[in-house]
Amino acid sequence: MSLKPRTNFNFMRWRVASMVLSTLINLAAIASLAWQGLNLSIEFTGGTVVELAFEGTADLKDIRARLKSSDFGGGIVQNFGGPESVLLRLPPSDNVSEQEAASKDVGERITTLLPGAEIRRVEFVGPQVGDELAEDAIIASLIALGGILIYVMLRFTVKFAAGAIIATVHDIMVILGFFSLTRMEFDLTALAAILAVMGYSLNDTIVVFDRVRENLRSMRKADPVEVMNYSLNQTLSRTINTSLVTLLSVLALYFLGGELIHSFATALMIGIFVGTYSSIYVAGAGVLSLGVTRQDLLPVQKEGADPDVRS
Repeated sequence: MSLKPRTNFNFMRWRVASMVLSTLINLAAIASLAWQGLNLSIEFTGGTVVELAFEGTADLKDIRARLKSSDFGGGIVQNFGGPESVLLRLPPSDNVSEQEAASKDVGERITTLLPGAEIRRVEFVGPQVGDELAEDAIIASLIALGGILIYVMLRFTVKFAAGAIIATVHDIMVILGFFSLTRMEFDLTALAAILAVMGYSLNDTIVVFDRVRENLRSMRKADPVEVMNYSLNQTLSRTINTSLVTLLSVLALYFLGGELIHSFATALMIGIFVGTYSSIYVAGAGVLSLGVTRQDLLPVQKEGADPDVRS
């Protein structure tokens, strides 16, 4: 027997408005991705990463000017963990061969170009490797979505599976749209965070759907909207506690983990908020929009068998 919820919020009162808002946000994300795309990291585009250390505060403007006038043809220059540390992201150049880029020669050329700089690391990624990583990322995401669809469809019904997929795609588009609009670098850690968010959001959605399935079968006099509100209130405390604990861990990663995992932590933080929201106002509202009923979840009765008499 299900526990009586401690709260009685009418979540579904705002389902139409929330669906409109979610649609607008996703359209904005799609428009941004079509217009300017993602600020892909070197793992996807190929090129050379050089980490430098200076004795004093690095002059980023001077470094950018020197790179632009060199045969490197410019590049991305940013502080890395402090004002004395600098990270250079150099695009692939016809003047710098792969063999040279993979060796210490690039470091020597950088120290010649930037006197006083200490080379900490030099990494090279070829364009072909970047293309393969981008392709693998798309394939991994599609496989994950396909697995979610099959799992939810087998565990519930097609309508529930559609609601879960809609919510998952919604979460992915919001994160990608954020990275596109802010021009924050999208790297492999951000991709890993998106895959993690897909699992996190699905877990929250499945918990809600379990309650909905149970209540649709037992609350015979309630309509689907009432059942959905009742189920969401039943899982509300669990959802809040899970989100808060996860958020605390991600905040620790963001502030204490260093620059290398900022993209990862940022994508996770967005995913926590949007995943919680989508479990209620995208997955739940989507299932109601598809017209789920109690009959969808009832097993097929054999001829002569007694009908379900649970109340």
